[in-house]
Amino acid sequence: EHLVDTVLYLEGDQYHTYRILRAVKNRFGATDEVGIFEMEGVGLISVANPSAALLRERGEDMPGNVVTCIMEGTRPLLVEVQALVHKTTFGYPVRKASGFDLNRLHLLTAVLEKRAGLTLAQYDIHLNIVGGIKIQEPAADLAVCLAIASSYKDKSLGRDTIVFGEVGLGGEVRSVRHNEKRIKESIDLGMKRIIVPAGKKTTEQTGVNMIEVKNIEELIKK
Repeated sequence: EHLVDTVLYLEGDQYHTYRILRAVKNRFGATDEVGIFEMEGVGLISVANPSAALLRERGEDMPGNVVTCIMEGTRPLLVEVQALVHKTTFGYPVRKASGFDLNRLHLLTAVLEKRAGLTLAQYDIHLNIVGGIKIQEPAADLAVCLAIASSYKDKSLGRDTIVFGEVGLGGEVRSVRHNEKRIKESIDLGMKRIIVPAGKKTTEQTGVNMIEVKNIEELIKK
């Protein structure tokens, strides 16, 4: 790595069609740009609109499903977060996550119990990020919390709702970077209700319901 000008990683697995090309070293350029490709029979094909591709196969409006916007480099990417909460059949509840950090899931579950009053101690929680995408940034915290609460309460959130924000240990919702980029991408993909952290000034948009929240308890009650 010390001798070369550029180091590239092509991420993905054999069970999903999407591949992410990421630069971890680039002597003459930026390392915060990514390329997103789809594996076809003729090889790797560039995905012009990855957000639309990831949301293309969304099912019916079900409890536990919510869309969030993450940043891959400088590119906003809409992904679907799915949560399934059901009564445990064993004495110890199971927590499983695909595409999301399991330790972060344990932390957010504790926040929901302590700060939002959800009794999850006797419930299994399964979390899935659709499309084989792996989420690492904290901007998806709010979507994960809302997906779990939606499944727990068995109430759907609507197909035109999108959520992003970081959740602290006190249940507070913190702002995230590239707020305007995320909102613009959400509107372009037809989202009508956008839930964002309070206090972050955003551009007024006609025909879009912008909901600002300060803490997770307020959001779940609303």
